[in-house]
Amino acid sequence: MSTATTETPNPKPALETQTTAGNYFVSNYPPFSFWKPDYVPGLMEAIERPPEPDTPLGVYVHIPFCRKRCHFCYFKVYTDKDSSEIRAYTSAVRRELETYASKPFIGGRKPNFVYFGGGTPSYLSVNQLRELTDAMKEVLPWDEAEEVAFEAEPGTLTKHKLEAIREIGVTRLSLGVENLDDRILELNGRAHRSKEIKRAYGFAREFGFDHINIDLIAGMLEETEDNWKDVIRQTVDLAPDCITIYEMEIPYNTTIYQRMKAEGKLIAPVADWETKRRWVDYAYKELENAGYTVTSAYTAVKDPEKTKFVYRDRLWEGADLLSVGVASFGHIGGTHYQNHHEFDPYVERVNKDELPIYRALTPSADERLIREFILQMKLGHLSLGYFEEKFGVDSKTRFAEPLQRLKDWGFLTIDGDRLEINREGLLQVDKLLHEFFLPEHLNKRYA
Repeated sequence: MSTATTETPNPKPALETQTTAGNYFVSNYPPFSFWKPDYVPGLMEAIERPPEPDTPLGVYVHIPFCRKRCHFCYFKVYTDKDSSEIRAYTSAVRRELETYASKPFIGGRKPNFVYFGGGTPSYLSVNQLRELTDAMKEVLPWDEAEEVAFEAEPGTLTKHKLEAIREIGVTRLSLGVENLDDRILELNGRAHRSKEIKRAYGFAREFGFDHINIDLIAGMLEETEDNWKDVIRQTVDLAPDCITIYEMEIPYNTTIYQRMKAEGKLIAPVADWETKRRWVDYAYKELENAGYTVTSAYTAVKDPEKTKFVYRDRLWEGADLLSVGVASFGHIGGTHYQNHHEFDPYVERVNKDELPIYRALTPSADERLIREFILQMKLGHLSLGYFEEKFGVDSKTRFAEPLQRLKDWGFLTIDGDRLEINREGLLQVDKLLHEFFLPEHLNKRYA
């Protein structure tokens, strides 16, 4: 006589409730802390090799200038540079780009996408923008680019500057709105106010950008339920082509963390994770009611057929990213790298005709598979066959244990070739991605 047994499914993990300090958002793999100066020779080798066939080339330009440093900002930005320093910086960016353009990894390719990030790219004057982009086009023409994306702070935008931004070829304008309440904006250190947001958005609509994105952050300092609902109502009324929503986190190099440290506090003075997830869920439901489609853990778009985010999608599929500028992150020929993270040393090294690489990492084949798999999971769906064709690996077998855990937790389903993550899973996807990390890359700083 046999006794039937049933396996107990994996219990759901306990969610961290309070927001504590640390980076939670997963933007790459292996984690940045594993990139080292000792691995820079791997990048030098990669740039001397021709590109892998059919690998798109992207260009990222870091513009590190801002009117004001936000209290939650963890990027490399400067608020004290004058016009001569800015010109010295943009000249260095051109020189860096020229050095790379002569290397074999370019292989005759033109950029498939270009991204201006920061900092605040729109901090530059019209003349500075035209000088920089004219110089870039001479080195690596982007006339065949599918997308030229440009981050902007609303308070830096005039009608004249927006016209110039469109004329230089920008197709995707991303407005760093974050919130639409003046008090919340001020408390969080934002330089702009609601009137500037609406004025800039109105001007931008006149110039025919392929699509306009609005960034929002759920859980900012002293944000309330009523405020968040009002922000979503106003966003729906504006009707941008795309809305990107992030959940507030407090990295260690932010002003908020420095205050916490000085006061001996472990819990950040912002909404807890359960509240932030609930607010994002509310936002997506309201946007869906208004005709939007949620296309990733962070984005909702009005027309999925028309509105694409080429920069994101190409990166998550392993494209080469030639990144220039202080502290910028790139990816060439399978090797990750980051530039020197201080202004003067960066400019000095470039002016000596030296590449300003600070650290790098060449992942193993398995690590490259993990990187693409987890990043594409952020879309809420992926094709398992894609990974077998590209990496020669059955991803269902390779990731059998974490996939089963996510199934048991009720976040994931697999139907034939298609893997899907439901809304509950998508709202906490950055936590779930750690289930796929190699043991040596695990840490406990995730929500």
